[in-house]
Amino acid sequence: METDAVTDDSPQPAQPVSSAAPRFLNNAEAAEFLRLSPRTLEKQRVIGGGPRFRKFGRRVMYAVEDLQAWANARSFEMTCDPEYLALRAAGR
Repeated sequence: METDAVTDDSPQPAQPVSSAAPRFLNNAEAAEFLRLSPRTLEKQRVIGGGPRFRKFGRRVMYAVEDLQAWANARSFEMTCDPEYLALRAAGR
């Protein structure tokens, strides 16, 4: 018995994004990632001191790598660490 090859014209699933490609989060997702209030990130965009962000039209987006770098830059051993004191004195 001979069977004809069946062609599947249904849409194929999207190819996975390379792990090297940056992943972007919106304000609410970035705040959740950092366990901060979304309002805190909004304020930091205005006054400074927050993580780097990108604007795509009216949309504000954060790259995960920028959020991690910003968080890592705020790693201290103790509250009397000179870097911590300098950051605190700057009000950030």
